[in-house]
Amino acid sequence: MYTSVNQRITQTPPLSRNGEDLSQQSHYQPRPLQRKRGLFCCMILVLTALVLAGCGSPEQQYVKKAVKLMDKRGLFAEGSAWKEARAKALAAQPATMDEAYDVCREALKVAGGKHSFIFTVERQQQSAAEDKEIAPSVTQQEDGILLIVLPEFGGQMKDENLRYVHAVLDALPEDAADDGAVKGVIIDLRGNTGGNMYPMIAAIHRFLPDDNILRFKSRKYTMPVTKDFVLSSVGIELQPGIDCPVALLTDEKTASSGEATLLCFRGLENTRTFGAPTAGYASANSPHPMPDGSKLVLTVSCDMARTGEIFCDDPIAPDVATDQPLEAALAWLRSR
Repeated sequence: MYTSVNQRITQTPPLSRNGEDLSQQSHYQPRPLQRKRGLFCCMILVLTALVLAGCGSPEQQYVKKAVKLMDKRGLFAEGSAWKEARAKALAAQPATMDEAYDVCREALKVAGGKHSFIFTVERQQQSAAEDKEIAPSVTQQEDGILLIVLPEFGGQMKDENLRYVHAVLDALPEDAADDGAVKGVIIDLRGNTGGNMYPMIAAIHRFLPDDNILRFKSRKYTMPVTKDFVLSSVGIELQPGIDCPVALLTDEKTASSGEATLLCFRGLENTRTFGAPTAGYASANSPHPMPDGSKLVLTVSCDMARTGEIFCDDPIAPDVATDQPLEAALAWLRSR
């Protein structure tokens, strides 16, 4: 049976053949075991101190965790520029969390580009207080043309996702799928700064073909986004398609998921875009919880249209640049 050092010292003293207590003789000394025990404890204390010193302060640990995430998933976390930014971040000695955030922000510029950011606890609270759910709308224009306004949407809960989607689907004419019932549709993405793209795309899925509507391209792989996947993500069934010309309106605030929704139509026949170039955030972000409650929102992939074109930090130009996009779109649809 295994016994510890303590057990060895406190067990019955050894006896000679004649029963004499050898512990009383000068040559029987338990001190070497005691010294070993003391040395062992000292070694443990030293190793513990070294480990704790290696971990660094909470601020340094925050930076190390962030850099590790950027290393693994950051869209641009490769090459000499990232190697230099990574080394600089790890060598930093932030004394406060604000300083740690600043160190990470500098590294994020390289690893994730302009779409990445630190979502602090304070900013999360402000965002929650300011969050107002704006519903999409559908209005009937002249000549059988529909105008669908898709605002930004950051909801993640199933019930709010469904409210957003059904605000459009339930407002479409019952005979919309009939040939010629809808002469054309205008999808207004102006001011749509992004959020959750899946409810946006699900809301207008009846105007899209049943194929790969978009792709996400990361450093290591390309993932197709199908219409079926979008609908299953939101929790709705596929509805009959509506075959008609589609006009899309954009401006300098159309960003992120708004741009992804726009790109779902890129390369389709009978489709045209009007307005101003978009904001240039056509990429996908992944939020990572951090120890202090903040979130490292890291850009992990860029958007690829069905044409094979890749979009990321550059604005998407409209087919028709105009400061009167609604009027221009109506004129184009009436001419079809």
